Amino acid sequence: MKQLKFDAAVIGGGAAGMSAAAELRSRGCSALVIEREEELGGILMQCIHNGFGLIEFNEELSGPEFAQKIEERAVASGIEALCGTTVLEIRQEGGFHVVYGVSSRHGVVRVEAKAVVLAMGCRERNRGNIRIPGSRPSGVYTAGLAQRLVNIDGYIPGKDVVIIGSGDIGLIMARRLSWSGCKIHGVVEILPYPSGLTRNIVQCLEDFGIPLYLSHLTTNIRGKDRVQGVEITPVENGAVRYDKSFEIPCDTVLLSVGLVPENELSRNLGVEINPATNGPWVDSRLMTNIPGVFACGNVLHVHDLVDYVAEEARRAGAFAADWLAGASPQRELRLKTGSNVRYLNPSKVDPDRENKIYLRSMVVKNGAVLEARIDGRVVKSIKKAHVQPSEMLFLTLGPKDLAEPDQRTASQSAQVEIAIV
Repeated sequence: MKQLKFDAAVIGGGAAGMSAAAELRSRGCSALVIEREEELGGILMQCIHNGFGLIEFNEELSGPEFAQKIEERAVASGIEALCGTTVLEIRQEGGFHVVYGVSSRHGVVRVEAKAVVLAMGCRERNRGNIRIPGSRPSGVYTAGLAQRLVNIDGYIPGKDVVIIGSGDIGLIMARRLSWSGCKIHGVVEILPYPSGLTRNIVQCLEDFGIPLYLSHLTTNIRGKDRVQGVEITPVENGAVRYDKSFEIPCDTVLLSVGLVPENELSRNLGVEINPATNGPWVDSRLMTNIPGVFACGNVLHVHDLVDYVAEEARRAGAFAADWLAGASPQRELRLKTGSNVRYLNPSKVDPDRENKIYLRSMVVKNGAVLEARIDGRVVKSIKKAHVQPSEMLFLTLGPKDLAEPDQRTASQSAQVEIAIV
């Protein structure tokens, strides 16, 4: 058994894991990144399209280019990485967190660490998750798998394609497969609004004349050995109109129906999971209910931009370094989801410093206002020209926002409600 010891073990070598580890190293802590693939970079390595890095690096990059820049920064900081290693379990032994993994090169690996940063990313929901009726022919893929087949392995999954769900990966694959000579017959979305970013609707569908069927349900996948078509049914006023069903002939179906944080390791460790995000509950330091275990990136909540993943992961690395040094907030205030807000991350704020809070809207609205309130008193108000569930929002709250009217610090029992009005 290969045995290692570090101040912090970071599980996952994507943008989140590398950014968190680099921040830990910059603060004098030893950090090991454990990655199951043979190289660092995570899912970015198969995302060859542009659109990354506009916030983080102030330039437009492809996924591999973004990953390279993050990796160069991490390597320069002095991180160590163990690639080709799959983590099987995290245990608490003798006051340490012990990570057990297996590697074709090293066999069984045991890593002892004072702190752990969870950065495993997310996985795609599949046909079983959404229970589409019909037979089980070949030709049904998740959009991310199709992306890997085309961009990494060099295979085209099919020629006549229907995409179910309007998530960003599916929209991007509509464009990618169109460039490869495939015919995209439509994108089918059960909601009355798209699930992906507006820019991807424009650049990946409208620019290619690909139809978007909003408020439509996929009610059957037909075919014996290979997909032959899908049955599409409109949804009107909440009712499924089977009398208006129609079929789109195709040989391939791509599912782009959402992402789920990869939290099996977290659950087995005893980390409490937020049902609204399927990621861990975390406090103002991005620390879970288990002391010394932090979470960031898509394992915490699904982000729309990898730039936000890197920024959040740096904060997780900084908080982990502070925790290793013995620092902790004197008090924390709970956050409460107000009207039209699906979730808030983190779930608490520290009234003695600046806090960055990410959230998702539950509504599509123009001329919205993002409000933070304490005991009904508005302490911060931000105007938003447009909000929608597919685009993540954020705001910062600091000591000035969280102080009582007489300038005393807010009490421990106070709650901060954040709403969209």
